[in-house]
Amino acid sequence: MIAAGIDLGGTKIEAQLFDAAWQQMDRRRIDTPKDYPGLVAAMADQIAWIEAHSDRMVPIGISAAGLINPQSGLALTANLPASGHPFPADIQAASGHLVTYINDCRAFILSEATFGAAKDASPALGLILGTGIAGGVVVDGRLLSGHASVGGEFGHFPAAAGPVSAHGLPVVKCGCGRMGCSETLLAGRGLSRIGRHVTGRDLTPEQITAGRSAEPDLARVWAIWLELAAEMLVTLCFTIDPQVIVLGGGLSNAPGLTGDLTEALARAQFPGFRIPQIVLAQGGDASGARGAAFAAWQSQVAHD
Repeated sequence: MIAAGIDLGGTKIEAQLFDAAWQQMDRRRIDTPKDYPGLVAAMADQIAWIEAHSDRMVPIGISAAGLINPQSGLALTANLPASGHPFPADIQAASGHLVTYINDCRAFILSEATFGAAKDASPALGLILGTGIAGGVVVDGRLLSGHASVGGEFGHFPAAAGPVSAHGLPVVKCGCGRMGCSETLLAGRGLSRIGRHVTGRDLTPEQITAGRSAEPDLARVWAIWLELAAEMLVTLCFTIDPQVIVLGGGLSNAPGLTGDLTEALARAQFPGFRIPQIVLAQGGDASGARGAAFAAWQSQVAHD
């Protein structure tokens, strides 16, 4: 075994073991506790399982939603009972094992840029389109990070004023506390919000994407969503200029998404300039844990 990764979500904690070819050897899934002491104990239990299945001290990475403040070490997360706690430090104290803690969206693109849909591409940009919007960037095989550890929170870009004004879209308060974040119109609930605004009906994202070819109103909802998404993507192109954009999350399952977004981004880009290739992720459920395991392995190699 070369490394292990733990994918920590709001409902499950899955530990995965990887061999030297970065193929999954084994996995163990347990439920996510609802209280902080139980969460720390569960993470320590998964690390104990990893240690019991390895013949040496292997690097362990943790992929989880939310952020860790690099100054205070405290967690900020919406779907885990860890906000305000020194979560990585408490895991290490409880388990006796050093860990590499990485945001799940960053782990996703590190895995896809190393092993999956964006292999050998640089820069490679990952974008999760689900209950929230976030991502990360890999340049020359290494995750791009900064001093505040907030790079990749793309969903908290302000929603593009042009489409918001043109379509009279609602400007609402985001879960982060800011007003008018892109996430409020582009995440799953955001697509439903556009649907309510256009049709007056409460529609799920699945109903909108499935019915857009048959109902003109739903086609308009989808067109508005694409326009907003393309504005966010072109902002990322102007900033990062990625070679490949890898999509994940529930909304990435929408039929025809990559083709529709490619056309919308081409319209938003400067005339005559190239746009990145837009592809779907290949790693599936393994991406987060494998990306975290690889980040831990990279960190160990850098310090050896």
